[in-house]
Amino acid sequence: MNASVWIVNLAVLTAVLEADLGRRKVAWFRLARPILMAAAIIPFFAKNIATAGAGLTLELTGAAAGILLGLGAAALMRTEYDTAEKTVFSRAGAAYAALWAAVVGARLYFAYASVHVFPTQLGHWLATNHITPDALTDALIFLAVGMLLSRTAALLGRTSRVRHTHRITAAPVAVGHH
Repeated sequence: MNASVWIVNLAVLTAVLEADLGRRKVAWFRLARPILMAAAIIPFFAKNIATAGAGLTLELTGAAAGILLGLGAAALMRTEYDTAEKTVFSRAGAAYAALWAAVVGARLYFAYASVHVFPTQLGHWLATNHITPDALTDALIFLAVGMLLSRTAALLGRTSRVRHTHRITAAPVAVGHH
């Protein structure tokens, strides 16, 4: 595994925890930043993306796992409408941080172990399944990006629902004439 896996994972972890821990205002930049980060990560760090075969399957599996993990992380975040500030806030705590840290830690351990603990076994598995090391690296990057983007999509969806619900409950009730 190359340094790109380490850089991507640590950048994603830092950005997510800085943006989400505690009570945080949900603003357009907070929602756009992960998209911009993903747009920078994929072309810069993903190499030789597979277009067929087991490499493509592994990359798609990494992305799908990331999406599911991101949705799981989003489930640990709450959203609320602050009537005084007239905006939506999110709230994430220790469980949210622990999930992100565990996932990033597992990816980083795998990257380390693939070189220092089980390189022969991994090399044999890659060769047997006709998967390039680049496809494996890409799968880990897609996992990180999928987790980041699905968390962002879930936060956007919740923010929209909270705003919509607040508009409905705050709207004046029409009184009909009999």
